[in-house]
Amino acid sequence: MNREWDVFHPFEKRYNLKQRVDMTIWSRVSGKVIQGHGVASGQANDPRFPEGTLKMQWPFFTSLGLQLDAYFPGTINVSIHPHRYIVKQAKHTFRQVQWSDDAPPEDFSFFDCRIVLKTGQRMDGLVYYPHPETKPEHFQVPGTLEVLTEFIDGLSYGLTVELELNSTQVLIVANQDETPLV
Repeated sequence: MNREWDVFHPFEKRYNLKQRVDMTIWSRVSGKVIQGHGVASGQANDPRFPEGTLKMQWPFFTSLGLQLDAYFPGTINVSIHPHRYIVKQAKHTFRQVQWSDDAPPEDFSFFDCRIVLKTGQRMDGLVYYPHPETKPEHFQVPGTLEVLTEFIDGLSYGLTVELELNSTQVLIVANQDETPLV
């Protein structure tokens, strides 16, 4: 759910000026870029997925109404350890997507996020979440989020980034308890 409304001030209404106000409540958490399996991007050289699983999945997501063309066809794996996340309400969920003859159907969800670099640059993206209960292999460590965004020049393993997550979609909690980070 996108919580963006058109808000008018009397002056703006009188002169027909419109201002968009983003009412999303973002939770922010630090994370470290870590190496993934390389299957999503095709770097793993898996003969079943020569160009990567994402390039194979994207046409299915597009046919279901999710356009990902602006994003790099690979994920940025961000460890938020010692924190973890709890899925609340995805922006998009697709069930039983049969995207490959070499894999059973899977469920996928996507959540709004922004990645904030040390330079202060903020980039919109999506958390890519293949549901673990339908995923046949290549599982992520709890506390690792897979982020889709545009290509980021100079990004490397070990780099600390900040993630901003839509708190109506994903809740970030300390590993020991259910206390949300604000």
